Amino acid sequence: MTTSIESPADARATRRRAPDFFIVGQHKSGTTALYEMLRAHPQIFMPDLKEPRFFASDLRPLFEPSQSTRLPHTLDEYLALFDEARAEQRIGEASPSYLRSTAAAAAIAAVQPGARIIAILREPASFVRSMHLQLLRDGVETERDLGRAFAAEAIVRDGRRVLRYSDHVRYVEQLRRYDGVFAREQMLVLIYDDFRADNEGTVRRILRFLEVDDAHPVPAVEANPAVLARSGRVGSLYRPRGPLRVLSAGASALLPRRARERLRAARRRLAYAEPPPPDAAVMRELRRHFRGEVSALSEYLHRDLVSLWGYDRAE
Repeated sequence: MTTSIESPADARATRRRAPDFFIVGQHKSGTTALYEMLRAHPQIFMPDLKEPRFFASDLRPLFEPSQSTRLPHTLDEYLALFDEARAEQRIGEASPSYLRSTAAAAAIAAVQPGARIIAILREPASFVRSMHLQLLRDGVETERDLGRAFAAEAIVRDGRRVLRYSDHVRYVEQLRRYDGVFAREQMLVLIYDDFRADNEGTVRRILRFLEVDDAHPVPAVEANPAVLARSGRVGSLYRPRGPLRVLSAGASALLPRRARERLRAARRRLAYAEPPPPDAAVMRELRRHFRGEVSALSEYLHRDLVSLWGYDRAE
């Protein structure tokens, strides 16, 4: 008979707590604002690293070099993110890639079968436009025309296909992956329009879902607004690993919070401008493209999103 020997890392991992809840997405749908609002609650702990992406094993290699130490690579490293949580706190994390990932739902359930899952879904055409602006800002997308970028679909980086815009908008398929491993009462699916219209009311609904005090003050947060780089050269300096982004991040660490916020605002004004209004013809074409998905989601959620999002007029 063989006896398995538990490694020190495995032993530590079994003593550590796994998150009680996960904000699984969608990208560009208020997840950063929600993360900031929830982590301000005294009965909730969320780590400083907003997107650990640990359970999206199928997607992480596309965005994070294997030698990187920014993200956790082992279960022990991942669970260590939550070591500072108090025993009475609910702990959670927010990784929007978990919604698109084909691996995340089952991986989360294997570690924490009692987890509560929060998803926020956005009208597909406005999502694609916002994602396009984000990718332009980060230097991932190079085609500035939204219609041409969406028609090309695939974005290739370092010889690998990084993403297709449509891959993000398979809402019913994505939600069913979570339905397959979690009970419906463990899932809360929100609509971005509701969150935008009533930040506080939506957050209080989430607090009740998490079974924490929903009467605690809820801070207003505006995070990651859609912007357009003023020029390719200036934008490249402020991309996630650009020299001015790295320099300003180092300076920010030495400043008090209010001063950091002023520095970030100044950086945005220098590098970015308000995007122009979307092209109406392109947005109509996007809505035609996604009408079937919106109809299926309406049926799945028992809510008329076709009318809410104007897809009844997408002819």
